[in-house]
Amino acid sequence: MSNRLLAEAVGTFGFFFIGFSGIAASVNLPGSIASAGVAAGFGLGLGLMIAAFGQISGGHYNPAVTFGLAVGRKFPMSAVIPYWVAQLIGGFIAVLVATLLYTNDIKDSLVTNPGKGVEDWRAMMIELVAVFLFVSVIITVATDDSAPWKGVLAPVAIGGFIFIAAVTMGPSSGGSFNPARSIDPAIWAADFGNVWIYIVGPLIGAALAGALSMALRGDKA
Repeated sequence: MSNRLLAEAVGTFGFFFIGFSGIAASVNLPGSIASAGVAAGFGLGLGLMIAAFGQISGGHYNPAVTFGLAVGRKFPMSAVIPYWVAQLIGGFIAVLVATLLYTNDIKDSLVTNPGKGVEDWRAMMIELVAVFLFVSVIITVATDDSAPWKGVLAPVAIGGFIFIAAVTMGPSSGGSFNPARSIDPAIWAADFGNVWIYIVGPLIGAALAGALSMALRGDKA
């Protein structure tokens, strides 16, 4: 378990740091990177960290993913809290390193908020739907032995989903899809106004994906 938790912490750090680096470039070097480039940083960063450490920990790097897999009986419920702690630690270190290397000016930019004019409840529902679809993809490409693409395409499919979701849904919801990605910058910036959106929406969406997986497999609760 200690190796798995270390892999989760390091993988979450790498995933977040690559994504935060894109945000830093957009803030400190205007015009150097577009919003799609930031989305690619998060998507490809996730895929690469899954390729690097997924064989050890499963490559969750997201409390909602861990919870959804546990609800779907693809991950032990007893390991959920330890994974959450490892993910939050890895993510918080990424926040600290990013603000150190790219200057503290990016601190507030790392905080997730809904798009301009988007009501909180709409942003929460978008996050819910996005994570429902995201975890459904993960359950198939990473845990379903009947899927011919299981394992081999997992980094591409999972990272690709985050890229597409960030490009299409991110401008409206804030594009978190990950409680740790929003909690850690909120702690550092002491800005908790909208963090509930990115906890409630993703966790409910993940639980629904896990429950759907069980239903499709015919498992009994």
